[in-house]
Amino acid sequence: MNKLIFSFIVVITFTQCSKKTTGTIADGSKPKMEHAWRSSAPSAAPARAIELGNYEFFKLPSGLNVIVVENHKLPMVSYQVSLANDPIKEGDMAGYVSIAGDMLTKGTKTRSKAQIDAEIDFIGANLSSSGSGMFASSLKKHSPKLLELFTDVLYNPVFPKEEFDKIKSQTLSALAGSKADPNAMATNVSNILLYGKDHPYGEIQTEKTVNNTTLEKCMEYYNTYFKPNNAYLVIVGDITLMEAKAQAEKYFGKWKGGQIPPVQYSTPKEPKDTRVSFVNKDGAVQSVVKVTYPIELTPGSPDEIAGDLMNSILGGGIFLGRLMQNLREDKAYTYGARSSLNSDELIGSFSAGASVRNAVTDSSVHEIFFELNRLLKEPVSEDDLRLVKNSEIGGFARSLEEPQTIARFALNTFKYNLPADYYKTYLSKLETVTVADIQRVSKKFIRPENAHIVVVGSKDEVADKLKRFDADGKIDYYDAFGEVLNYDNVALPAGVTGKTVVEDYIQAIGGNTAVKGLKSLKTMATMNIMGQEANVTTYQDVGKYAMSMEVQGMKMQEQILNGDKAMMGGMGQKKVLTSADEGFKDIKKQARIINQLDYFSNGYKLDLKGTEDIDGVKAYKLVVTDEDGKSVTEYYSMKDNLLIRSVSTDGEGEKMTIITTEVRDYRDTNGVKLPYSITILGAAPFPLEMKMTTYEVNKAIDPKVFTIE
Repeated sequence: MNKLIFSFIVVITFTQCSKKTTGTIADGSKPKMEHAWRSSAPSAAPARAIELGNYEFFKLPSGLNVIVVENHKLPMVSYQVSLANDPIKEGDMAGYVSIAGDMLTKGTKTRSKAQIDAEIDFIGANLSSSGSGMFASSLKKHSPKLLELFTDVLYNPVFPKEEFDKIKSQTLSALAGSKADPNAMATNVSNILLYGKDHPYGEIQTEKTVNNTTLEKCMEYYNTYFKPNNAYLVIVGDITLMEAKAQAEKYFGKWKGGQIPPVQYSTPKEPKDTRVSFVNKDGAVQSVVKVTYPIELTPGSPDEIAGDLMNSILGGGIFLGRLMQNLREDKAYTYGARSSLNSDELIGSFSAGASVRNAVTDSSVHEIFFELNRLLKEPVSEDDLRLVKNSEIGGFARSLEEPQTIARFALNTFKYNLPADYYKTYLSKLETVTVADIQRVSKKFIRPENAHIVVVGSKDEVADKLKRFDADGKIDYYDAFGEVLNYDNVALPAGVTGKTVVEDYIQAIGGNTAVKGLKSLKTMATMNIMGQEANVTTYQDVGKYAMSMEVQGMKMQEQILNGDKAMMGGMGQKKVLTSADEGFKDIKKQARIINQLDYFSNGYKLDLKGTEDIDGVKAYKLVVTDEDGKSVTEYYSMKDNLLIRSVSTDGEGEKMTIITTEVRDYRDTNGVKLPYSITILGAAPFPLEMKMTTYEVNKAIDPKVFTIE
């Protein structure tokens, strides 16, 4: 099914979901505009005085640690239960902890999900759950009702099977969408390389692990870890310590404790030398680049504040960071380049990267390493250090405007065993950091010789240029979910060419006689769009084509081709095209029932690139260029010769969209195998899953279907 069918869907989706925005940089923040006449950074303003709020702590006999943060500015109060255990290994059910957490609010022994939602809405409250705890907030006057609901969910979840199935279905849909998201791919591969698959941080949720996940395993997680002796209760808002104690004892005093199993796993290490890891994304005009490795940096470490300042100088948030100035302002390689230095009680991490054009991917990697080595070799200037100190001071001060910040500080203090005055003295510790300290932590945490270089992009255009950065000159390849792909020994079988691959496909779906005998085809299909079912009907005849998409009886999109005239329309609007108009040729191509029949004529070019692994299936990779110079990459299974994926592009430059079409579930239909499942990735923010319900082969089509008024 050609991507043109979905163009109007995308328009509808973005019209309903999107708001006007100004330009954003790679991490989603808005770029700061610098005055053109400013030749140097403005002089530093005096640091703002910081008044850090207080918190109180007490413990219930059950072992529940309670933290209270008073804030009487608004008549609001919030309650957070945060589990204290380290992350657990989820194995072949990776992701089940998240699913278990989501299930808590889906029904209790006395309330259905709908009843919980209705009661929460009635008091204007919020209630949410996750694998690491629960959160709720409301006006203070509603706190008794809120706590009743909160504790009902906490103590009495029933894990309804229908809700479990729904969450799994939603999760699978999101995972399908991530196949088209280069940033998600880079994150998956980076996590596996950073931590290893035997560490909780390196476990990746996949379609297989979701399908493996059982309701019983989710319930087991809840019954094992949701215990008061494994939790903190954080109460924030318009409440006194006395009131908080009374509420904690009344609503949480009977919560029963239990033994929490210990967890053990080895500490991840950085690679012995620099390694390049690549994820292929056909059609990509940009590469996502990440230079990353694990570091040992725990919250509250003596090096944490100096490390944060060092990272800010490199590219940790301010527009004048060196990576931004180099890759964006000087080289114009990217719109945004950033770095991060993350502390963690188990294992921290460093990362630097950007999204860059194909042609400058290797140059961008070079410049990132240039800036890393520059930090190692050259002391930073006092001006640079002062600039990031002022930025950190301002950000710290602004964060204190949120009561939840104080709650987070309090929780961190207890959870990580920090000094009681750690946050109260944060700014004074920050001010004492010197240029020498920055040089010291740079030598400790900047390791260009022991880094993973993760790149997601076009293998054919980019990969070979990156070999020079790998210690042994060999690139490791991965799929979107971090599974190793072997591109060694992939020589094509003798006699296999692009022409034979297409011929084998035609034979596989029925043979020349049957395929050429397809003169007309009516297809009926259903598709879910933002929770609404769309019905799509297409008609293909010799030189004629018609398609309509309806949602709740309303025709949302319509296309018709009849000879040298075409029409595009929907929602009351129509546009008639002639053969001279842009877009006419695209509609004309829809009349072709089996495109592959045209591949041996009409100026087509077939370029067989080799073989690749597509979701565990070995496939031939064929680049097909049509008579207009437009290319599509198609993958044909080496096992049964059927088309299983095609990748094309829509638009140009920054507006280019990569559209991946997954073709599955071929069935014999009047002597020809046709697909009954087609999934489109990249055309919308979510996967478009089309299920064919009816094929009518070589039946007469009413000429009125192709009438253009």
